[in-house]
Amino acid sequence: MTEDADTGRPAATVVVVRDRADGLPELLMVERASTMAFAAGALVFPGGAVDPADHALAARIGGALDQDEAAGRIAAIRETIEEAGLGVGLTGAVDAASVLRLRDGLQDGKALGDLLDRHGLGLNLEALTPFARWHPAPFEQARRVFDTRFYLARAPQRQVASVDKTENVRLFWSSAADTLARCDRGDGRIIFPTRRNLERLARFASHADLVAHAAAYPVEKVRPWKEDRDGELHLCIPDHLGYPVTSEPLGQVRRA
Repeated sequence: MTEDADTGRPAATVVVVRDRADGLPELLMVERASTMAFAAGALVFPGGAVDPADHALAARIGGALDQDEAAGRIAAIRETIEEAGLGVGLTGAVDAASVLRLRDGLQDGKALGDLLDRHGLGLNLEALTPFARWHPAPFEQARRVFDTRFYLARAPQRQVASVDKTENVRLFWSSAADTLARCDRGDGRIIFPTRRNLERLARFASHADLVAHAAAYPVEKVRPWKEDRDGELHLCIPDHLGYPVTSEPLGQVRRA
């Protein structure tokens, strides 16, 4: 296994976690529209590409964070507002109405930084916990190549998630285990990185437990590789990053 020099478009996604007193935490899943070029019809976490305006805002408010890291967190917050109508990481007088105003402005093409200034809101980038980072290997021949940072965030209170009806066609809250079971019985599909992350997330009983787990492992770029195991090709990932399942027969792998 070698580290290839090629790069993908920076992207970010958020695992929004809603704790439950009587069961496992629920995660927000969105179903991509069948018309999308990337992961069409798949169940994913809210997220998308990092854009130049995210970097501009990161340069202004990123503080001690590396600018790429700050821009990734900003993109994750912005995309969650756009795709799900949830304002994770927002500060100030935040309520459901203010988040929807931000969403409307973003969908009209306005920059998040300008919208925050207009509505007297700010960002708390520390509300997002780095969890993982994935980048497809060249042999996977992905339709679009993204270098994706995954974050954990607690679900905001007194806000209701809603589908954007453009990139996504439905959303739901479900435990990681239940989402895996849903897909195994054919009621949804998940691509390889999402499955591996759900398997990892399924082992914990709260947002706090997930944050503690994330802190115990390095966030290294996961670049899957092919390996022959007992005469069958598997798609594999490293075994030191907290994932309970680190390979899958290549013929079973679902790609974007």
